[in-house]
Amino acid sequence: MGIQERKERERERRRQQIIVAAKRVFSESGFNRSTMEDIAKEAELSPGTLYLYFKNKDELYASLSLRILQYLIIRLEHVTGNDELSPQQKVDALVDAMFDVYDFDPLVIINMFHLQSSETLKNLSEELLSEIEKLSRKSLGAIGNIFKEGIDAGIYIDKHPIALADIFWSMFSGVILWETSKKIINDDKDYLKSTLKAAFEIFVRGLKK
Repeated sequence: MGIQERKERERERRRQQIIVAAKRVFSESGFNRSTMEDIAKEAELSPGTLYLYFKNKDELYASLSLRILQYLIIRLEHVTGNDELSPQQKVDALVDAMFDVYDFDPLVIINMFHLQSSETLKNLSEELLSEIEKLSRKSLGAIGNIFKEGIDAGIYIDKHPIALADIFWSMFSGVILWETSKKIINDDKDYLKSTLKAAFEIFVRGLKK
């Protein structure tokens, strides 16, 4: 292993160390009350070291979204790449994939949805924002392709596949955010998965001609 490769691996290891620490701090204190100093302490690093990897707290917060988007794309590729599934079966597999994505890391996916609807995006570096946009477009494109197969087969309504993907994603994020906010007010009200299941069932019924 060359010196440059070792440096790159060490840099990525340190970056992941910071991200793991940030996730713990955000989980315990919430985004608004968390500081870069809190995260540095959790990571056992100096605050100055954090700024070598992330220019501000917003960028560190947004970096958590990359992991969930990357996992989403892996799950979607498993669906789109399975030629043995019919269009209907692919939509069913898509629904299963979305539940898997939520279970993969509920906290991060909730953070990601908050990020998408906040001013935080304006505070990100061009490189990070470009990466988030690229992964988001790729995931929506994959979802749209799943719907397109059913449209081309004549079993789904003739609407633009990306428009359907946007609606599907908006429904997914909206239900999660709404049910999460209800649970904050009343911890006994944990109907997220049952509500999400009902929403998916209604959406799939609406796809059919």
